Amino acid sequence: MVWNPAELPDAHGRTVVITGGNAGVGYFTAEQLAGAGAHVVLACRDPERAEAAVAAVRRRVRGASVEATPLDVTDRASVDALADALLERDRVDALVLNAGMVHPPRERTTDRYGNELVLATNVLGHFRLVARALPALERTGAARVVTLGSLATRLGRLRLDDIQLEHSYTSWRAYSGSKIAAQAFGFELERRLRASGSSVSSLVVHPGYSTSGRTPGIRGVNQPSRAKRFADNLQAAWTQGKDHGAWAPVRAVLDPDLTGDDYLGPVGRTKGVPTYAHPTRFSRSPRTGARLWPLLEAAAAQRFDVL
Repeated sequence: MVWNPAELPDAHGRTVVITGGNAGVGYFTAEQLAGAGAHVVLACRDPERAEAAVAAVRRRVRGASVEATPLDVTDRASVDALADALLERDRVDALVLNAGMVHPPRERTTDRYGNELVLATNVLGHFRLVARALPALERTGAARVVTLGSLATRLGRLRLDDIQLEHSYTSWRAYSGSKIAAQAFGFELERRLRASGSSVSSLVVHPGYSTSGRTPGIRGVNQPSRAKRFADNLQAAWTQGKDHGAWAPVRAVLDPDLTGDDYLGPVGRTKGVPTYAHPTRFSRSPRTGARLWPLLEAAAAQRFDVL
């Protein structure tokens, strides 16, 4: 089907949880889904920024149904609390794994459990959350897990013998490697869901090259400086706003024709309406997924059997 981001399918009656939904692509995913009628839950670390995002969605979307809930993806207790809360809901139609660290520290840093911080933020917290909250999606039926990948997967490597980057850390390796791991997790999750006969699907998308300087200004959500606007607009030929970057995860949530075999990204690779794209062979490889899965279980301290 031809997908038109301006004419979304009706989503009334659906509940969508978005991690890190207070800014960037996550915020605009929330706003667009709320505009389609979904009840949107913003799972965010900073309560003030979360409430600012909730207020913005309500200002910009008439009749929006939206709420915020706490989530720090680097804190296992916080992840577990959200999973428990999701298990108590009547339905969870989609879980969008959006929260992440885009600007890694220059020096290797770890979380409180000793995991490299970018991996912990971009992958491990989500792995633990899905493992614990999956029964809520199973109960809903035909629910979806949507993982935010990145074009950075084409420009870096993931060494499975050093996923914590104890021997080879750079900020770029941390970011690109975490996104490769995120995509590989999403694809492996889909394979395991299909093997188990589950009604839940796992889809992976990427938002292209989306920058804040080309994104609509919203009080408390996106307020780039004039200098940032100027610099980002110099790249207008190959960039887009984060509102357009959200088109891919929104389609992954709403398009009834999609399956877990599909990978979405902008039609122009870096910008444009979302269409079928091609992930890297490494991230999609069943061998990669099979080798990565136990490493994630160990690092997240979370066994994940898809039954």
